[in-house]
Amino acid sequence: MKLHEHCVSAFFQDNARLVSWVNAQPLSDPLTCLGDGHDGIWNLYAEISTPSQRRELLDWYHLIENLGKVGGSKQRLDGVEAFLWQGDIDSAIAQFNDWHHERVSTFIAYLNKHRHRIVNYRYYQAEGSSIGSGAIESTVKQIGRRIKLSGAQWEKDNVPQVLKHRSAYLNGQFSK
Repeated sequence: MKLHEHCVSAFFQDNARLVSWVNAQPLSDPLTCLGDGHDGIWNLYAEISTPSQRRELLDWYHLIENLGKVGGSKQRLDGVEAFLWQGDIDSAIAQFNDWHHERVSTFIAYLNKHRHRIVNYRYYQAEGSSIGSGAIESTVKQIGRRIKLSGAQWEKDNVPQVLKHRSAYLNGQFSK
């Protein structure tokens, strides 16, 4: 979990502790929760802060990755992407009115499921807000580097301590 530039913490199979830790931190109002379309992340976010404080954003890059799975003409996909970039879900869906296919139905269901998380990405990016979870995924990889040392084998009970040390290192809490 990365709350801001200098606050990283990692938890291994302990979502309750993760949620407790996040809720004990000073949180912004609104608190922007950025994630991909996986239900697990949104279920965690539902336990953080209050619904009125929380603003959920669907990661732009995952959204476009799912659009790419639809296939079809580049012209149509570019048009849908342009509408989504502005947060215009209904116009994006309307681009598929004449095309009935399982992939289209799946994508439209995805859009409807995450409708409240799809924003005007152009505006958010112009304001300097993050619209992608790449920085968070990079932090996860940095933590994972310490865990996945070549030949290393960890006892399950020791993993939380290793994660704690790696997080402290990434937070700059160890002197060099």
